[in-house]
Amino acid sequence: MILPERLRHHFLTGRTRPARPDQVVRWFGAVQAQDFAGALWALAQRLAAPTTEAALLAAFDEGAFIRTHVLRPTWHFVAPEDLRWMLALTAPRVHAANAARYAELGLDARTRAAAERALAKALAGGVSLTRQELAEALGVAGIPPDGQRLPHLLMHAELEGVICSGPRRGKQFTHALVDARVPASPARSRDEALAALMQRYVASHGPVTARDAAWWSGLTIQDVRAGLEAAGDALTRWNEDGITWWVAAGPQAPARSRPRPAGGDDAVHLLPNYDEYVVAYRDRTVLLHPSTPVTSLAQSALLMQPVVHEGVHAGTWRRALPTRRGGPVTVDVQWIERPDEAEASESVAAAERYAAYLGAPLVVEVR
Repeated sequence: MILPERLRHHFLTGRTRPARPDQVVRWFGAVQAQDFAGALWALAQRLAAPTTEAALLAAFDEGAFIRTHVLRPTWHFVAPEDLRWMLALTAPRVHAANAARYAELGLDARTRAAAERALAKALAGGVSLTRQELAEALGVAGIPPDGQRLPHLLMHAELEGVICSGPRRGKQFTHALVDARVPASPARSRDEALAALMQRYVASHGPVTARDAAWWSGLTIQDVRAGLEAAGDALTRWNEDGITWWVAAGPQAPARSRPRPAGGDDAVHLLPNYDEYVVAYRDRTVLLHPSTPVTSLAQSALLMQPVVHEGVHAGTWRRALPTRRGGPVTVDVQWIERPDEAEASESVAAAERYAAYLGAPLVVEVR
């Protein structure tokens, strides 16, 4: 029951799926995105109709979804209207996790505040700047950005709601002011925010446990349990073998979703690094292949470009991108156990979907 339900809630199976990438982001609440290209592919696999990487890049540049630090000390995609209240709820925990590193780098409260002012000044007027340009602005302000100081100062400013992702400049990422990219939204009380975040997480990832929710959100187990209870009738639970599982109580499909074309349910998925189907759970043992030992190392290995067959980890895949314009993308699918004819065919179909998404011809090997 667990894996079929999760596949459906993740929009990896099912007849009705979101029409746009920002709807996918909004449905999940947050999508882990330090692997930027991989996170875009994660969104693409959940849409009702095939799309391209170019279309998702355009949506990102337009600000349909934002990439910033939130929930845990890593990047996530979030919907613009969710950014402020999610930061208010989760940023204090991330700052606490980063406190020792701030101290090691000599980034005391005064330095971090001065850096925020310098970044805000440099980005005033709606401009967006690259990481190197922001480093230069910090240097001019007398704040050395050398080594790991720069990424931690930028992360701190993101967590404080000062800066977030801007439109790319060519292939370079930029930052912009949150006030320039994110519309104003009503503040939520802490209790409202806890309930909203837990409801969003359970609906999109369920069935889940409270420990899963604490891992995903970065919140304490006490806060998670308070949020689950505050969600009220929107969530339901059951106990099995001493474990409490949480699911959404009723239909939760996102607005403006639409049916997927016939034949759209895919048995094999080539998921990217840190896909929500894997990374969003504290306990990933249910995903392990029957022949895989239940170890922490095996659970961590699930994070790296897994092949998922009918919900279970079945192998890994690698890709080599075209070395020249119009060249092929090479996809190597390696199964844990030798695939049968149907599984091999499904692997090729999954690779073909990926190549079509990139707009490139395909060379594929299944083994």
